[in-house]
Amino acid sequence: MSDDVIALEGAVMLGSRLKRLAERFQAGAERIALDCGLPTQPSQMPLLTALDRHGPQSVGDLADRIGISQPAVTRILSRLVELGLVEASRDERDQRTRTIALTAYGRQTMETARTLLWPRLRAAVGEVCDTETLLAQIALAETALAAQPLDQRPRGGLAIRRFSDALAPDFYRINAQWIEDMYTLEPTDIDVLTHPRERLIEPGGDVLFVEDPDLGIVGTCALQKTGERQFELTKMGVVPEARGRKAGEFLLHATIERAFALGCDRLYLLSNAKGAAGVHLYEKAGFVHDAGIMEEFGKRYARCNVAMLYRGAR
Repeated sequence: MSDDVIALEGAVMLGSRLKRLAERFQAGAERIALDCGLPTQPSQMPLLTALDRHGPQSVGDLADRIGISQPAVTRILSRLVELGLVEASRDERDQRTRTIALTAYGRQTMETARTLLWPRLRAAVGEVCDTETLLAQIALAETALAAQPLDQRPRGGLAIRRFSDALAPDFYRINAQWIEDMYTLEPTDIDVLTHPRERLIEPGGDVLFVEDPDLGIVGTCALQKTGERQFELTKMGVVPEARGRKAGEFLLHATIERAFALGCDRLYLLSNAKGAAGVHLYEKAGFVHDAGIMEEFGKRYARCNVAMLYRGAR
């Protein structure tokens, strides 16, 4: 059996996976509805339920209640009118507004749905998953997206930017700041920070940046190619003003993804226990302390007393 690409990509394909799941649920619900003698499609049931629960309503009210666009509501209603399940009338006070109501046949259909369809669906879904837990998670996601859409996340719109010569000064600025705060800016540091294209990009590595919509470029992280399929994750820093915004975690995960996109088989880093917050971030992301990495690479640097190898998911 071939790999399930949608499942393997996790959160990246969440929308596609939920759509696929919804299609499977709806296909099954449609067959059960047909077996119950109902003339409806699953996509029509939310409108019928809204009318059944709350009585006659305008198209706008229906759109608000079920959370879809008015044109979509109008298309569904057109078919329900054809089926004889709903009827439309003009508002006496405003002839531009249509009031939608269930017909006698529509009310009979909803009685059948409540009696035959819904108990069977609840039982069927209950066999597939923990319904209450799933619905609670869906409600949390819907509330969060209503408060802040996906494109304005994470943390208000953080974005990853690729290296360009225009961003080279930011690479120097951010790294020089944290190195000077904790250690001493050495000639090798200055060489790499001054010539990122020559020292990192051209040999096959890369440099990524994280941008905050309010603060601009707030962090950077580099990949230095040190072998055929081997990379060192290095020169990672985030400005103090951006702390608490999860910019570092966001940038680190993006850099790990970039390493494997470049063909990495072995990803390691060298650090210092003095930067405890950074070490904890690396551990959380899937790096583990490794004596072999320390022996092979760490002894070259006076300030290195932490060596880690990536063992997380790929």
